[in-house]
Amino acid sequence: MKNVFLTLLCLLIPYWVFAQKFKRPDSYNYSRGIEAIQNENTDEALEYLNKEIHENAKNGYAYSWIAWIREYEEEYGRALSAADKALKYIPSKDSEYIIFALSTRARIYHNLAQDDKAIADYNRAIKAAPENMKLYEDRAQLYYELEKYDLADKDYQKMISIDQGSVMGYMGLGRNANSQGRYEDAIKQFDYVIKLAPSYSSGYSFRGESYTMLKQYDNAIDDVIKALSINGDQKAYSCLFVLADSTTLQLTTKLKIQAAAEPTNYHWNYCLGVVYETQRKYHNAIDYYKKAFDVNSSPITANRIADCYDECGNYEQALRFIDLAIEKDSTNETYLLHKGNILDNAGRTKEGIAVLDKQILLAPKESFGYYRRGWMKDHTGDKDGAIEDYTTAIALKPDYAYAYLNRGVLYRLKGDADLAKADFETVIRLDTVPGSYNTTQYALYYLGRKGEAIDFLNKVLEKDAKGNYYDAACLYSIMNDKAKSVEYLRKAFETGYRRFNHVRRDRDLDNIRSYQPYLDLMKEYEGLYQKELSSDAETVPQYEKQESSVPFIKENGVYKVKCNVNNLPLHFIFDTGASNVSISSVEATFMLKNDYLRTSDIIGRQNYINANGEISEGTVINLRNVDFAGLHLSNVKASVVNNQKAPLLLGLSVLEKLGKIEIDNEKHELHVIQFKTK
Repeated sequence: MKNVFLTLLCLLIPYWVFAQKFKRPDSYNYSRGIEAIQNENTDEALEYLNKEIHENAKNGYAYSWIAWIREYEEEYGRALSAADKALKYIPSKDSEYIIFALSTRARIYHNLAQDDKAIADYNRAIKAAPENMKLYEDRAQLYYELEKYDLADKDYQKMISIDQGSVMGYMGLGRNANSQGRYEDAIKQFDYVIKLAPSYSSGYSFRGESYTMLKQYDNAIDDVIKALSINGDQKAYSCLFVLADSTTLQLTTKLKIQAAAEPTNYHWNYCLGVVYETQRKYHNAIDYYKKAFDVNSSPITANRIADCYDECGNYEQALRFIDLAIEKDSTNETYLLHKGNILDNAGRTKEGIAVLDKQILLAPKESFGYYRRGWMKDHTGDKDGAIEDYTTAIALKPDYAYAYLNRGVLYRLKGDADLAKADFETVIRLDTVPGSYNTTQYALYYLGRKGEAIDFLNKVLEKDAKGNYYDAACLYSIMNDKAKSVEYLRKAFETGYRRFNHVRRDRDLDNIRSYQPYLDLMKEYEGLYQKELSSDAETVPQYEKQESSVPFIKENGVYKVKCNVNNLPLHFIFDTGASNVSISSVEATFMLKNDYLRTSDIIGRQNYINANGEISEGTVINLRNVDFAGLHLSNVKASVVNNQKAPLLLGLSVLEKLGKIEIDNEKHELHVIQFKTK
């Protein structure tokens, strides 16, 4: 959350807010409120700013910051009220703060779907500051979301006219071209972006998307890999899924080359796991995820391994890895949800319900936990309990078609025909696109519209047959077409479906239970399944918990640890509140001059906020090796702060790679818990 807040702070508060052309408030509460904002503590900031308003009811500056915080916290009503008062009380000559309040209110209006008012505020702000690039960029973003690409283009072109080197101006033009299907025009814009900023990952990831749409897959893969190598670019990561469906062999080949070139960088093996999992080649995915896990025992990777074993039907190993994920991060409710599902798939449904009870306590407003618990209660015969959970899931997520379908089936079994009909009709209203929910075919059949049900199923199969063979088997069983049901069940098994416990208890398949071809099919594939389990058992590495102790020195309330960075001894402040690693320009210059840093280690630039609340630009570098107390990490991103007195901070980008961290103040040690191959 702090990292997100810092990013927003950098992006949403332009430099002009902090200019000092006017006499602005310097009262105690106002100053402490601004200080709390700089320290990313919004609760404390609001406390002081509200005290300031209580004492100085016409402090428009305080209202402007309250509006900004309320907008960030999505309290739009209170944010709008504060923004209105800010604009009422800020001196009209202080155009910089007027613009700040206007841009804040514009975002509030946008979030309230009052886009005409948002644009009016941006227009007013731009009139007051016609050379302010950020305002044009924000208005262009709004035009983009409204699909008014011509108006967005004009704003991006204006940015370029103000600054010919405006990377975001050219990026905006390229993105707009992509959105309109003008992929070759988009590539020209991204080409120029890359010339202007060769270390800016989005230039490559967006160009990779353009190449993908033109089916120029070699170029697309190269761009995606380049973007991932710069900073793990999220758009590039999402492109992996599209490329995996279009050009699996080319993609995996180039990812394997990267993995071989950087054996200590777990990310490439993780990406290979993602590609193979997307293709439902779960054993291949498991192999690469394990390679990634051996380098960086992340709970995210353990969860992915568990998911693949779950899909393969190897529940013992699935539970083993999901327990590793939970042990490393017990606060992540999705891991508990996953464990409950695995237990249910393994036929241990009551245990699964108990795990979901805990998950729901952690996330009582998340609908999916109730939906899955309802599903499991249905498996135990608790129809009323299942209906109650489905109803809660619907209350939290009224557009989730599956919950209506399953509740409708239970109403039907209980003889509540009107309630069942209402739920089935809702399913049809929600699930209109074949392949989105894959529920309408069932609802149509239960409503007596068999022909339409078959037509819809065929459209689903045309879109993604592999993922829906089991649904087809269920529908044809319900319709008592036993031969077709078994035919599709075989196709499901052939493409990797292994949830035999579910097959045996799924009421949709009751009509084929005594059908001999079904019995023969189950015997054939359960035998194959046992061989697969034996093969898995031979290849699964054993992991053991390892604890390392890192001594620290506590000075002035901070923890300092001794590190070797590229073999240079340094002392870093161990800071769980910092988002990444940072060093001062003094250390960076020394490292560069003395060959501890190479020019190839310099990645790019980013914005950060300093203690005075001013936005500055810093350099991002790659630390090839970070060692302390026997722990070794490779390729750690760090920010060079343009301040000679800035402390050396060891933040979350390193800590997350290490494992679970505990602080022992008595022994002055950091305890690092990791999982390593035996």
